[in-house]
Parts: sequence; C-alpha cells; structure tokens
Amino acid sequence: MNFKIIAFTIMFFIINLSNGQEWLTDLNDAKKEAKAGDKVIVLVFQGSDWCAPCIKLDREIWSTERFKQYASTHYVMLQADFPRKRKNMLSDQQSLANAELAEQYNSNGIFPLVVILDENGTVLGKTGYKKSTPEDYIELINTFIK
Repeated sequence: MNFKIIAFTIMFFIINLSNGQEWLTDLNDAKKEAKAGDKVIVLVFQGSDWCAPCIKLDREIWSTERFKQYASTHYVMLQADFPRKRKNMLSDQQSLANAELAEQYNSNGIFPLVVILDENGTVLGKTGYKKSTPEDYIELINTFIK
C-alpha cells in the first residue's frame, strides 16, 4: 500500500476520533496557525464548570459536528477557561496566560465572550451566547470577517 494512503487513513481516523472541538490555549500558537492557514482566531472566554451560558454555548455550538467541521477549515479556536471547581483547575502557567488574555481582550469580565481576531491579534468583533443553530452562529462570526 502507498505510504500516503496509509498516512491519510491514519490521520482521518485520528481526526474523527477526537470528540471535542480542537482548542488551542496559547495566543502565539493561535497567531502562527492563523497566519499559516489564512484563518481568523475565535477566542472564547468561558467558565466551563460554573457559567450556564458558557456550557450551553459549548453544547449547542462548539461541540456540534457541523461547527467543528466548518471551524477546522476556517477558524483557529482559542480557549481561555476560568474554571472554579478544584478538580478542574488549570496549571498556574495556564491560569496566568488566561488572565493576560482577559486583561487584553476581556477587561470587563464577560462570560461567555467570543472575540474574533485577525492573525495579528487585532479585534474584528465580539459576541457572546446566542440561542441559535451552528449555521447561524457561523454566519454571525463571519459577519466580523472582512
């Protein structure tokens, strides 16, 4: 069998086995990926274990197959999570990085907050939880992209 076919098959199964949205947690990594892939960054501020609208946004939009499929080719997903439960606490390093993101992009402490950034980290638009379909949310995000 051809090596490329084997490699493609393996990658296909790995991608399809991932059960959640592929999230980055470092702004510099997100910028690099956005530049390389000509994508925008979708920065999500959330409280994954205490914020009801954040949990709904994850369940109704981020975790859907429709959104994940579209996002994989159009967006770089960047997460800044602020959990409160001890069992979900992040490393000190990640907590500090998230706090720095919040200082720069979410100084009012809004949760959830979805910030659309270009590849340089410039804000293109902001939104939050909206009761909608994945298709409508994609359309909303895309209104910020020039």
